[in-house]
Amino acid sequence: MTPLRLTAAALLLPLLLGGCTTQSLAPVPSNPSGFAPWSDSAPTYRFAAGDKLRVQFLLTPEMNETALVAPDGQMGLRAAGQLRAAGLSAAELERNIAQASLRVLREPIVTVSLEEAAGSAVLVGGAVQRPGAVQMAGPRGVLETVIMAGGLAEDARMTEVILIRRSPGNRPMLRTVDLNSFAATADPAQDVPVFPGDIVFVPRSRLGEVNLWIDQAVNRLIPFNRSFSYAINRGSTVY
Repeated sequence: MTPLRLTAAALLLPLLLGGCTTQSLAPVPSNPSGFAPWSDSAPTYRFAAGDKLRVQFLLTPEMNETALVAPDGQMGLRAAGQLRAAGLSAAELERNIAQASLRVLREPIVTVSLEEAAGSAVLVGGAVQRPGAVQMAGPRGVLETVIMAGGLAEDARMTEVILIRRSPGNRPMLRTVDLNSFAATADPAQDVPVFPGDIVFVPRSRLGEVNLWIDQAVNRLIPFNRSFSYAINRGSTVY
């Protein structure tokens, strides 16, 4: 962490602590049903709407071109036609383009590279001032991402901010982040990195709302195949 970011964390501490409560709350489960075990490894980048891609054909360079991923997640190529790109890794898209290109090419060898990551974003919800998609212009931590969403609401539960990420097997993983401890100590080891495609959810200190938010915001936006079966409720059991 740079000195500037350490200073920012220290200056923000009084504001952040203003949203912290001392209520007795059931903890977020460490291994909730439906989630894969957490891995700290950087996730594979998956293309999103707005990304500009460079597609190259090794044996037929005259078919090389740059294409934009449309808002509906599709992209168009002369050799492959229209096909879906959003949500796919480079390796997955390369295989799909090679298969689709067999209509005009023989044994195509395809490479896909990212020229502009305009679609890179993190989804932030819960007790923040401006919930929604936060664009990622560079490396960010959970605290920085929350600040970019307008900061915490007054009843935010700082000690167990939820981070959801795709696993290497394309399953959702979940862990919690203690922003209260990070803001108080500015310890770089607690500055959990956030990557495009992650979901940050800040629970409220007074409401058990995780299941409701996931149903209304996540299930309809993120194509995860999983079952969520937990809730956060004050003074009650975690399911």
